[in-house]
Amino acid sequence: MTRARRFSVAPMIDLTDRHCRYLHRLLTREALLFTEMITAAAIVHGDAHRHLRLNDEEAPVALQLGGSDPAELAQAISLAEDYAYAEINLNVGCPSDRVQSGRFGACLMAEPDLVADCVRAMRDTTDRPVTVKCRIGIDDQDTEQSLDRFADAMVAAGVDALYVHARKAWLKGLSPKENRTIPPLDYDRVHRLRARLAPLPVMINGGLETLDAAEAEMAHMDGVMLGRAAYHTPMLLAEVDRRFFGIATEPATIEAVMQAMAAYADREAEEGTRINAITRHMLGLANGLPGARQFRQILSVDACKPGADSTVMSRALEAVTRPRLAEAS
Repeated sequence: MTRARRFSVAPMIDLTDRHCRYLHRLLTREALLFTEMITAAAIVHGDAHRHLRLNDEEAPVALQLGGSDPAELAQAISLAEDYAYAEINLNVGCPSDRVQSGRFGACLMAEPDLVADCVRAMRDTTDRPVTVKCRIGIDDQDTEQSLDRFADAMVAAGVDALYVHARKAWLKGLSPKENRTIPPLDYDRVHRLRARLAPLPVMINGGLETLDAAEAEMAHMDGVMLGRAAYHTPMLLAEVDRRFFGIATEPATIEAVMQAMAAYADREAEEGTRINAITRHMLGLANGLPGARQFRQILSVDACKPGADSTVMSRALEAVTRPRLAEAS
């Protein structure tokens, strides 16, 4: 896990489902992938298999949970023990109103002792690593004192690693989207935290838009985490294994990825999965290529039509290969 955490794709609600992770795994064999945040209550009281299901090809994958009830978190982890997750991560960073009303996410940064109790309960339930993803603070907290206090409580509870989004979360006055961009980034604060907590692994998240920016952070951190940059421009993941893990294999091509996703979609169709549930994660694959607009239109519009199947992927690929063939001739 120390190696896999060098580069990870952030958990993103309604985005990093198993179809998205299958796509990302075609592009990087080494990076750590995350589920979207799943509440412990949804697993305990709902359809656990639907929430926890993952493809064998996705590994390594971290399961991110939301919750603040130690017993309920432990119960959710017990139900997840039959699934091949590499680590269990607790969300202490999401600022949405829905999450706050359930007393989990970023609001828990004001309750480090409760989070520590959650971590202990989680560790008592599984032999897998238990980690926490947090912000540098919330609202008017002093990020020097409050972040150190929070981190010290996690260390005392036996946490295996921390992922830190280098922004505060403002729980009142900013939307979740605004909380991803408006609070200023403070990478130096996360660097100081990592130096203070060494040898505990600390990974940095927030505002990293390119692999160059991510690679620069490796001089200070144990790992980097990219979210929407990786989601909206997924082909950048094709360079991750070479740049962050020293693996000298040829990066995946868009042609190979599209063919593999078409085969995956055919398998999923046999279980009733609609093609647009898969293609919605693929819209950014052709970013920067001639024909990218038509590529996106085919995958977003045509894939929603009745009877649509994996042939929409072949047509989308043709939209970007045709201009390149014309240029070559």
